[in-house]
Amino acid sequence: MQAQDVMTKQVVTVEPGTPVEAIARLMVEHRISGVPVVEPSGRLVGMVTDGDLYRRAELSTDQHRFNWLELFWSGRADAKDYVMTHGRTARDVMTPNVYAVAPDTSLQQVANLLSDRHVRRVPVVADDRLVGIVSRANLVQAFATLPHEHRADSHSDRQIRDQILAEYKRQSWGQTEGNVIVTHGIVHLWGFVGSETEVTALRLSAEAIPGVVGFEDHSIRSIRSLDAGAKLRHPGSVTVLGAELTF
Repeated sequence: MQAQDVMTKQVVTVEPGTPVEAIARLMVEHRISGVPVVEPSGRLVGMVTDGDLYRRAELSTDQHRFNWLELFWSGRADAKDYVMTHGRTARDVMTPNVYAVAPDTSLQQVANLLSDRHVRRVPVVADDRLVGIVSRANLVQAFATLPHEHRADSHSDRQIRDQILAEYKRQSWGQTEGNVIVTHGIVHLWGFVGSETEVTALRLSAEAIPGVVGFEDHSIRSIRSLDAGAKLRHPGSVTVLGAELTF
C-alpha cells in the first residue's frame, strides 16, 4: 500500500495569516494536533502543531527552561523563543522546513519518516501542492482493516477508493472529516462524520461503486468549522523524501 491509499484528502489547513487563536480553535474543534499551512494556491509552506502553541504569554507559560548550549547562542535563542510565545499568526509560529511524501510513497517509508523525525503526521505533496496528509492514526487504520491473509496487489482497491472519494466530493453531505480505506473491496469509513443520516448516505453512495463488497463504519460524530486567513508568504522548504524544494 502507498500513501495515496490511506491519506486523508480533506485536510484541515490554515493560511500563513491565520491568527494563532483561530488555529487553536480549529485543533480543538476538529480534534487534531497539527495543521498544514498553505498558500491560497495550495502550495505547502509550513506546519503548526500543538507543540507550537502550548507555551504562550497569554497563559503565562512562556518561561523558557535554560539550556547550557544557549550560552553560545543566547541572543538568537531568546529572539526565537519570544516569537514562538508572542507570535500572532501561523507564519510567526509555524515550522517552515517540512518533510513531506509523494502519493506513491510506500507505507514503510512513511512509517520510517514518522519515526525518524518524531512527528505524528506527514503531508502528501504532488506537483508542489498539498493533496493529503498521512498520520499515525491512518497507518493504524490501514493495519486494522487488513484481512488475515494480506494481498499485495491493491490496485483495484485504489481505483474503488478514488471513485468513492470523487463521488463524496460531488455531494454536499460528502464533505466530511472522515477518511476512507478500501481493502479487498470492503470500504472502511474512519474519522468524524456529522450525523447518522450522513453515514447512511455515505454508505449507499459507496455501495453503488462497482467492486464494493462491504461497508464498515468506524466513524464518530463531530461538528465541523471553517476558517480563513490572509495571503502571506514565508520562506522555508519542503523536503519530499530527500528531494528539497526551496521557495
